[in-house]
Amino acid sequence: MTRHESAPSSTAPRTDTQRRDWLGVGAVMIGIFLLVTAEQLPIGLLSQVADSLSVTSGTAGLLITVPGVVAAFAAPLLPVAVGRLDRRWLLTGLMTLMTLASLLGALADDFAMLLVTRVLVGVCIGGFWAIAGGLASRLVALEQVPRAMSLIFSGVAGASVLGVPAGTWLGEHTDWRIAFGSLAGLSLLVTIALWRLLPSLPAQQPVRLSNLAGQFASRGVRVGVAATALIVMGHFAAYTFVSPILQEIAGIPLASVSALLLCYGAAGLLGNFLAGTAAGRRPYATVLVIPLLLAIATLAFPWLGREPAAAIGLLMLWGAVFGSISVSLQTWILKSALNTEAATALMAFVFNLSIGIGAMAGGRVVDAIGLSGVLLGAGGLFVLAAALVARTPSRVVGPPQG
Repeated sequence: MTRHESAPSSTAPRTDTQRRDWLGVGAVMIGIFLLVTAEQLPIGLLSQVADSLSVTSGTAGLLITVPGVVAAFAAPLLPVAVGRLDRRWLLTGLMTLMTLASLLGALADDFAMLLVTRVLVGVCIGGFWAIAGGLASRLVALEQVPRAMSLIFSGVAGASVLGVPAGTWLGEHTDWRIAFGSLAGLSLLVTIALWRLLPSLPAQQPVRLSNLAGQFASRGVRVGVAATALIVMGHFAAYTFVSPILQEIAGIPLASVSALLLCYGAAGLLGNFLAGTAAGRRPYATVLVIPLLLAIATLAFPWLGREPAAAIGLLMLWGAVFGSISVSLQTWILKSALNTEAATALMAFVFNLSIGIGAMAGGRVVDAIGLSGVLLGAGGLFVLAAALVARTPSRVVGPPQG
């Protein structure tokens, strides 16, 4: 019997139960918001961290690589590893670990120690994401599931629009350690909220690894996964170093970076909403246009981006287009998948792994060639993604709608 089936029949108790359910949904959303913020926060503070711990910008990029790679493997493996552990206990435990990792990160006195804390952050991101994706249907009534899902995953967009810029601003005006310490305090509050607001959530049958491999029987899934890998790797190879790119290529002062990242996130949120409608009707055309526009933004940056105004314009284009990636590629995958749950788990794995690989490759390029080189490399990956989609028949994702 589910929580909703056992709810009291009287109106007032059911209203109280509904309110508690939605507060639980909100707590999960804030948890995702903090985890995505923690994953991407070093992007805005890369120069500070590198200088403070006496490492190169390329080496500091490992702060993005490590949690991305760890999260990729944690997403499918952690739910299997914990067996039938109540998911309320699992989510609360992961946020407790997130609190500890953020606190230790703020106190780290060398880069190796900081990198260890990023491994812990990766475990939290992957495990939490894998469980949170299926919680909406267990917390609210069936007709409210789409709204609950939207609220839960608005934490991802919120992290880009508010979390990372706010953390960057705090780090710029105080110290990067203060930003990491603030994440620890907020994570502790969310840990308490999750424990108090979530009901008991007995384990359901997890997605098996064999289900993931079986998705590749669909050409649409194969192309969608490959395009996702190319686009996400290209983006994070360059975007990981957006702070030094803006400072050294465009001549924009460090004090202005947080404000620009806020605008970048807002552009991404707008792109997300616009692409949601477009991808629902024409997923093929939407996914084809995305890497082409990203290629324009990154390939033009080393030349046009030397003027601050042009650099800001290209950055906003970059943000708006990349903000549309998740909803567009997820729509593509779901329209061509054999098993939607397994395909979603596969996408989480590929997306997070590509973040890690992209940031790591970008760091090597930055150290060997420079910031312009990583922008050109990213543009090349976007062109490859566009070519891959262009060579794929549109029928693999179904006919246009509307």
